[in-house]
Amino acid sequence: MPRKKLRKLHDSTNILPDSSKRRSRLSKVDYSESNTRTDRPRPTQANSDSEFSKSSDSEEDKPRTPAKPFRSSIFNTPTRRSLNLIGASPKRTPKKPLLAYRAVQRVNQTNEIVPLPKRSQEAAAASTSYERARERLHVSAVPDSLPCRELEFEEIMAHVETAIEEGTGTCIYISGVPGTGKTATVLEVIRHLQHKSENENLGKFQFVEINGMKVTEPSQAYSILWECVKPDDPSSKKRRVTANHALDLLENRYNTYDEDRQTTVVLMDELDLLVTKKQTVMYNFFEWPNRANSKLIVIAVANTMDLPERMLSNKVSSRLGLTRLNFQPYTHHQLYQIVESRLDGIEEFEKEAVEFAARKVSAVSGDARRALDICRRAIEIVEERVKKGNAKAPKSRNVTIPVINEAVREMFSSPTVTFVQQCSLHQKLFLVSVLKCIQRNGLADVEFGEVAQQHVQTCRWHHIEAPGTSDLMRVCESLGQTRALVVEGGRLDLGMRIALNISESDLIMACKGDKLIGKLVSNA
Repeated sequence: MPRKKLRKLHDSTNILPDSSKRRSRLSKVDYSESNTRTDRPRPTQANSDSEFSKSSDSEEDKPRTPAKPFRSSIFNTPTRRSLNLIGASPKRTPKKPLLAYRAVQRVNQTNEIVPLPKRSQEAAAASTSYERARERLHVSAVPDSLPCRELEFEEIMAHVETAIEEGTGTCIYISGVPGTGKTATVLEVIRHLQHKSENENLGKFQFVEINGMKVTEPSQAYSILWECVKPDDPSSKKRRVTANHALDLLENRYNTYDEDRQTTVVLMDELDLLVTKKQTVMYNFFEWPNRANSKLIVIAVANTMDLPERMLSNKVSSRLGLTRLNFQPYTHHQLYQIVESRLDGIEEFEKEAVEFAARKVSAVSGDARRALDICRRAIEIVEERVKKGNAKAPKSRNVTIPVINEAVREMFSSPTVTFVQQCSLHQKLFLVSVLKCIQRNGLADVEFGEVAQQHVQTCRWHHIEAPGTSDLMRVCESLGQTRALVVEGGRLDLGMRIALNISESDLIMACKGDKLIGKLVSNA
């Protein structure tokens, strides 16, 4: 249909009201408060029916589109326009007051650390020969001389002194089982070099000791080194730096040339505990001495001889260099000489008793600290007898072989040794297998599958019926429940990690009495 005919049809039907009718209808709406729905009288039923009939009759004549029902503005959300119509002013949202800048008050404010008060009373001097012997035999006592390590002392002294005189950096790796005098020898070298430096026979140098057992995490070594080598600045004395910031400062220090820089000697003790997954700490400490004009000497001390090859990557082990020393365990002659050097001038020890203690310790581990502890416990036993009046004979006032034997039983008859002695055959074999795997790998923990293979192989060699994998798993669980082993939780498969939770010397001492296990331990 054409557009003109549609428009004529639309006008003739008059479906929509014109604009004038719309304006008239809007003008009739009263927005006053009096004309509300609540104030109007409610029509009755009859009136409402009649009105409805009239309106319907009139609307039938003029058809139109029904309008939307009117809703009063009182029951709607008031807008700015409706409020203006009824004469009300809209409320404005109050603005937040502008506060001046102020610091946030924190609960954990840093307070100054108050040092502990010093003791006004000095320690009393030893009055008896027993007290003098106990003081000299203590592990922490510094002897006048360090016997039985003269060759190692001279070698370390030559390397460090040459590096200080030439102003170059170097790395020295020292390994050996615990108690063989590694740290004591290095500290003795440092004392001699400091004495030379004070007498102006050697250039000045700084000494820093970083112990892996005294740091909370390996990266803390950066902060310890920076605190010792940072330039003297009165404003930055109380300022501490983080490990990452200290690393950046040390990198900047060893990348720049400084002619007046002093040589720094760093002793990294217990290096086994500073090994990380990425090995960045050890890499940096072994890489800095190789830089030109770094004047950094690093002396690394560890309990594992082949630690660089087994636990360190090639880029770390290559920077250690070829200067490596291995401290062998003490023999009974050397242990006898060490104890005798500390008992100089004390006649309460018989020579046979000292030799008996030295042979006992050398047969187990060769640990000099264990020999000193046994002799110290023996002197305490004699001193207690003298105080109680039980030692009336002159010979009973001295340390003899029976006294040493009693001290050895007390030292080695610990609850751990007693537990291992009461274990079954396969439990002992499993512990020895764990020990052999740890010594072979050089790691603190090993996998269960490797230990099980070692256990089965040992049983076949000695014609013992080998248990199955499930039986060995139950043996491992029983040892883990008694805390003899540290077992990885959450998995029971061949890849489960196992660590020995008892000392090697206790395990060797407990298995000495067994013929079969004793041979295995002696060969370990």
